[in-house]
Amino acid sequence: MKRPAMRGFLQPALKKVPSELQTSFSKLSRHRRAHLAEAAQTTLVKASQWARGDAVAPAVAEALEKQVSAHVAKKKG
Repeated sequence: MKRPAMRGFLQPALKKVPSELQTSFSKLSRHRRAHLAEAAQTTLVKASQWARGDAVAPAVAEALEKQVSAHVAKKKG
C-alpha cells in the first residue's frame, strides 16, 4: 500500500503574491475601498478577495485595477 506524500514534499507550497495595486488597495481605509469597489461596479467582498490575490472574474479585476491606478495617480499628482 502506497502512502500519500507529505504536503510540500518535493514541491513548494503555493503562495499568493499580490501586485503593487492590490497591496495599495488593501492599505486604504475601508471607506475608500468601498467607494472604489462601488465605482468598479462590484462589492467590497469581491474587491477584498482581489486584493488578497484570490480568484475573481477578469472583468472585476480589470475594473478594480483601473479604479485603483486612477486613485493612486490622483494621490501622487
